[in-house]
Amino acid sequence: MLKKALESILTSQESGELVSAFDQIGDIIIVRIPDSLLSKKKLIGETLLKNVKIVKSVFYQASPVEGDFRTRNLEILAGEDRTETEYKEFGCRFIVDVENAFFSPRLSTERERIANLIQDGEIMVNMFAGVGMFSIMAAKKKKCTVYSIDINPIASKLCKKNIELNKIAGKVVSINGDTSKIIEEQLQGKGDRTLMLLPERSDEFLESAIKTTKDGGIIHYYSHIHADKKSDAGKLSEKHYLEVTPVKSEILTSKIVRPVGPRYYQTVVDVKISK
Repeated sequence: MLKKALESILTSQESGELVSAFDQIGDIIIVRIPDSLLSKKKLIGETLLKNVKIVKSVFYQASPVEGDFRTRNLEILAGEDRTETEYKEFGCRFIVDVENAFFSPRLSTERERIANLIQDGEIMVNMFAGVGMFSIMAAKKKKCTVYSIDINPIASKLCKKNIELNKIAGKVVSINGDTSKIIEEQLQGKGDRTLMLLPERSDEFLESAIKTTKDGGIIHYYSHIHADKKSDAGKLSEKHYLEVTPVKSEILTSKIVRPVGPRYYQTVVDVKISK
């Protein structure tokens, strides 16, 4: 449908490049436009707004997700200039701010996987929780408690809204602040399971993850791995984890979460630690 909508203004090769860099989140579209097509960005935005019926805003992603708050710059191309929308996934509802708090629709499969792994009665520490999607999906599915931490105050505020929206108050505790300090002061040895969804900085926070995880608990360790062969990425991520961890660890599984560039992958290693 998208390619058909753009065929009057782009070649098939150009529209192919665009489609692979396109996200629809609620009634907002975010598109990453190659330099070669920037001169047509307004026309692309107007065409998408006209042809994708439920969409009210189209933005161009003008910067990558960056900084401690994990935010990005968006430029309005067409429609309403607002970055908050409602997003639905696996029976849960979320208010997200696509510019000012971290959120990716491309992690839906991983969110469901983690929610299915959690056992009733567990305590999970979500170290980089964003608007609380992993936390809320887990608590909606299982009788667990989740400490949902983020340093970005907007993300933490939205997490609290989403807890109310999904009627799970008490099962998810939203905490705003530096995750290392919060773990040091409040959450040492608390978690049966710890989620480290900050792949570009996991090595930096591994010590904190170990501190908050109980002896025999599980850490979900995410990283970015370069692999010439896609099939090697999981094993390479296991090797990297074992090189950096200071504690005895049993590898439970590893997998690619998603590609993030040419021969570059976001991976996860699930490990059981012994202190």
